[in-house]
Amino acid sequence: MSTAKIKAITFDLWDTVFIDDSDEPKRAAKALAPKPVERRNLVEKFLKKHEPVSRKMIDIAYDTTDAAFRQVWYGQNVTWTVRERLTVLLKGLGCQLPESEFIELIRLHEEMELAVKPELAQGITRALRNLHGKYRLGVISDAIFSPGRILRRLLADYDILKFFDAFVFSDETGCAKPTATVFQAAAEALCVELCEMVHIGDREAKDVKGPQAVGAFSILCTVVKDRGSKNTKADAICSNFNDLPSILEKLNHQ
Repeated sequence: MSTAKIKAITFDLWDTVFIDDSDEPKRAAKALAPKPVERRNLVEKFLKKHEPVSRKMIDIAYDTTDAAFRQVWYGQNVTWTVRERLTVLLKGLGCQLPESEFIELIRLHEEMELAVKPELAQGITRALRNLHGKYRLGVISDAIFSPGRILRRLLADYDILKFFDAFVFSDETGCAKPTATVFQAAAEALCVELCEMVHIGDREAKDVKGPQAVGAFSILCTVVKDRGSKNTKADAICSNFNDLPSILEKLNHQ
């Protein structure tokens, strides 16, 4: 690994900055259905305005579309947009919606995380505040149901959008981690060489092997979940964001 000084840090979002599905207890307290159920409820509601469709068929179509999404995401490093996912789902059901209703169905899917927000990882706001100005900061995140425009709004709602200088979202770039393109795009946007950048995230295949393959540093984040720190090939492990400055300092002197 190059000994070049680290000038930029990129962050994964889910289970690194945000705690994935931490909104579900809040949804339950509000008597709202879990997000996977609510998405199916929305499809059923919109389709039944025009023709009878059984809930069983909607569930099968949704399960199939989700499985296809995961296959493409992990197999081809592409995340379908919500429009693409719902287009596949409706074709599978042999159904159509007027474009105006289809757009609204897409919007309701995409903005679900805004209605009941996920929680921030412990210590992330303080860490970003302390790192801001010392390093160039960026986001590299795969978009599943929440596209880049929504993820920016979530970051803004928590008043941490201001800390970031660049954003690379899979729905906007057309490819997902660990594709080299996303890390190269981040380095270019942050005006650094890849050997001057470190990426922090929670998944070995995407957030460790991805940056390392292009010559960047990697930090496995276990602040929210430990997804294999015992066997990681990461350059460092961060289990507490208070430790991040010292971790970066050690990497700088490797």
